[in-house]
Amino acid sequence: QVQLVESGGGLVQAGGSLRLSCAASGRTFNDNCVGWFRQAPGKEREFVTSISRSGGSTSYADSVKGRFTISRDNAKNTIYLQMNGLKPEDTAVYYCAVRLSPWCLGVSTVSEYNYWGQGTQVTVSS
Repeated sequence: QVQLVESGGGLVQAGGSLRLSCAASGRTFNDNCVGWFRQAPGKEREFVTSISRSGGSTSYADSVKGRFTISRDNAKNTIYLQMNGLKPEDTAVYYCAVRLSPWCLGVSTVSEYNYWGQGTQVTVSS
């Protein structure tokens, strides 16, 4: 069993930055692919980025490439999402999730991830 707790969300002006964290309990977190998803009001949850067990492989949605960076610190059981150049369309609840595989392989579907956090709100004002 894995428990995930996101933090770091908030209100920021367009062009600003935020760093989200996802702290996890359990060895399963360190052994597996971890991803970030987001869900805006009235929209489906969508893939943002993922990182493999080793941290050597990452994937990003086209909408965030070049602006967001995912990283992980397995010693701290934590992954991070550095978000720069934020836009109003980035406003959403952001979730971290664990996929029970060491490799992400570009998998971006919600159903392929097994454990989810409760989410943290990110609001970008124009």
